[in-house]
Amino acid sequence: MNKGLKTYQKKAAVKNKKVYILLGGNMGNVKAIFLKACAKIEKQLGVIDRKSSLYRTAAWGNENQPAFLNQVIILHTSETAANCLQALLSIEMELGRQRTVKNAPRTIDIDILFYEKEVFNEKDLTIPHPQLQNRNFVLAPLRELSPNLLHPIYKINMKQLHLHTSDMLAVEKLSSKKA
Repeated sequence: MNKGLKTYQKKAAVKNKKVYILLGGNMGNVKAIFLKACAKIEKQLGVIDRKSSLYRTAAWGNENQPAFLNQVIILHTSETAANCLQALLSIEMELGRQRTVKNAPRTIDIDILFYEKEVFNEKDLTIPHPQLQNRNFVLAPLRELSPNLLHPIYKINMKQLHLHTSDMLAVEKLSSKKA
C-alpha cells in the first residue's frame, strides 16, 4: 500500500470535531485579515465548512474606538481543543494582534465559541466561550449559521439565546456575501 493512501486513511479514521470560531477586528483591512486568518486556519487545523455573513457592531466594553467586524466560521478538525487554541493564538500574532489592555482595538481576535458539545473549564481554556450569551455580535452570526445549536450548559438554542440576551448593542449584517 502506498504511503499517501495510508496517511489519508489515518486522517479519515480520526473523528473530525465541529468547532465554532468567532473572528473579530477593527484595525486595518479587516476583511482581508479575515481571509488570511481563514486560510491559515485551514492550513493548520482543518476544513472550514461554513462562514456567516459579516456583521458590524459598535465596540463592546471599551466604546472609544472604531466599530468591529465579526464573523463566525464552522471548522472541522481532528485537533484537540487545546491544540486549536494554541494554533489560533499563533495565527492572531502572525496577523498583527498585540495584547495590550483588555478590549483594546485590534487587527484580529479569534475565539473558540464551541468545540462539539464539550465543556472545558481550565486555566487557559474555557469552552463554551463564557460571554457568548451576553454579546449580540456573537449571537447574531451564530444564529444565522445554526439557530438550533444547543448551548451545552444553558440547554437553550442560539435563536432563544439571541432573543433573550441583555446586550442592547445594535448589530448590522453587512451582506450575505462572506469574506
